[in-house]
Amino acid sequence: MNRRDFLRTSTAASGVLLQQPSKASGPLASQAAGVPILRVPDLVTARYAMTDVRSLHRTGSQWSLGKTLVTTDPRGAASGIEIPILVEAEPGLTFLHLRWKGKTSEKLLCLGDAWERSYGDLEWRYTAPERPMPWYFLTTDGATTSGYGVLTGPAAFCLWQRDAEGISLTLDLRNGGDAAALSGRQLHACTVVSMQGAADEPIHIVAERFCRLMCTSPKLPKEPIFGSNDWNYAYGQNTAEGILRDADLVAFLAGASSTYRPYTVIDDGYQDATRFPDMAALAQQIRKRRVKPGIWIRPLRAGSDAKQSLLLPAARFGKHDEGPAFDPTLPEALTIVEDTVRTPVQWGFELIKHDFSTWELFGRWGSQMGALVTTPGWSFHDRSRTNAEIVGDLYRAIRGAAGDQTLILGCNTISHIAAGIFESQRITDDTSGREWERTRRFGVNGLAQRIAQHRTFYHVDPDIVAVTPQVPWEKTRQWLDAVARSGTSLFVAPDPAAMTDDARRAIQEAFVLVQKSRGGQPEDPTCSLVPNAWLFNNPETKKRYDWVGPEGAGPFLTV
Repeated sequence: MNRRDFLRTSTAASGVLLQQPSKASGPLASQAAGVPILRVPDLVTARYAMTDVRSLHRTGSQWSLGKTLVTTDPRGAASGIEIPILVEAEPGLTFLHLRWKGKTSEKLLCLGDAWERSYGDLEWRYTAPERPMPWYFLTTDGATTSGYGVLTGPAAFCLWQRDAEGISLTLDLRNGGDAAALSGRQLHACTVVSMQGAADEPIHIVAERFCRLMCTSPKLPKEPIFGSNDWNYAYGQNTAEGILRDADLVAFLAGASSTYRPYTVIDDGYQDATRFPDMAALAQQIRKRRVKPGIWIRPLRAGSDAKQSLLLPAARFGKHDEGPAFDPTLPEALTIVEDTVRTPVQWGFELIKHDFSTWELFGRWGSQMGALVTTPGWSFHDRSRTNAEIVGDLYRAIRGAAGDQTLILGCNTISHIAAGIFESQRITDDTSGREWERTRRFGVNGLAQRIAQHRTFYHVDPDIVAVTPQVPWEKTRQWLDAVARSGTSLFVAPDPAAMTDDARRAIQEAFVLVQKSRGGQPEDPTCSLVPNAWLFNNPETKKRYDWVGPEGAGPFLTV
């Protein structure tokens, strides 16, 4: 059972790209290493409502049509050249489409990012013109890797597409599912950046460098993040006693002499006062064990007694209302959201894991969004802000309510907007304590293809390592090892029924390893959705994992 099902029944250098011959040969050889986009686009079109598409007219670096004015003036920056996209919108404008022409081989391999978490769907692929790639993408011809994207913190949802004739960038400027009422103000929608790696420079080096270029000021934790989270064995049936048992376990496994202390994160289920009578006392008891207390919250979720005037319209879900949520553009509703964050901080919790905000804002999971992050035909109460601006405002409000001393882990949060605001980010949909196939598809894929974001955007969280009787230990042990060696967040879900001596020793070793690890990457990220061969940096080692096993991959996801 994943969390969604559960809740239904009870989320360095940069420079201009030069079109030069690739050194690659054979099936990956390309006509050019990349398309130069750090220049005025060749074409700009505007979409009004959903079907009215009109071409804009160019004058220098500006594009206009009626009262719509788009400025695409390249400028120098510390990292090279970048293009701020500035928009003054005529009423009704919903999308802008920018196009840079340039021929490349259809055999270039390409990897895009995800709107929020990934869902086992990140893959290096040949040319697919209709393929939506949120925020940024990479290409490689086997010799040269190039990156195309926008700086983090944009005021528009930004979607890339690539084909053999050029590159397109679509900006979603909507408010909810309708046009934002920008009232004549100039919107800095995004800033386009690009870079090309050196010949034969490894893909992961270029990817990390490009992520640093896109996020100039990441907010990073001062210490490694590791410990326990009860979700993947308790699934909401947790208790205060069980949480203290977990805290005792991670305190012992981390060791009294450890430089850094582990977390024990309480996930959903603590709202039951019969099982959790005093949350402040529980946080204090965890801390007495030299463990840092953390907690899960769902800040936008509204109770049945909430004022209807403070809620988002059910229309964002399409035909079915999936539950009430607060509209954060309303000051009274936003105050309630902030209080939801402040309360566990006042209890004494040092980590806030906040969840479900993208689902509740837009009525879709990242895997359902494609080119449209939300259903057309609805809007927020305040229509003067774009969806991206509203998300950024919400995240900054959560950050302010939590304070700078509280570590924030975003789950089901928008990656490119959360970067620079939250210390940590879940990069993949839920792993599982009941079915290995979900962990393999989602966890391994997300870690393999988004590892470049680790400590360049935020501290990556690839989700939980579940030590449970339902998942074969030989597979869990591999996942534990890979996460620990990657240096990303390592949370274990220690089901008491599965905590053998072997499991305890392995977790103890993993806790030591994660505190000194300095990242890693697949040996060849293009070879598979879940690469088996990995290279890790500290200590330097090569590892090969068997993610599938002798029985092969499971055809279904049942939990």
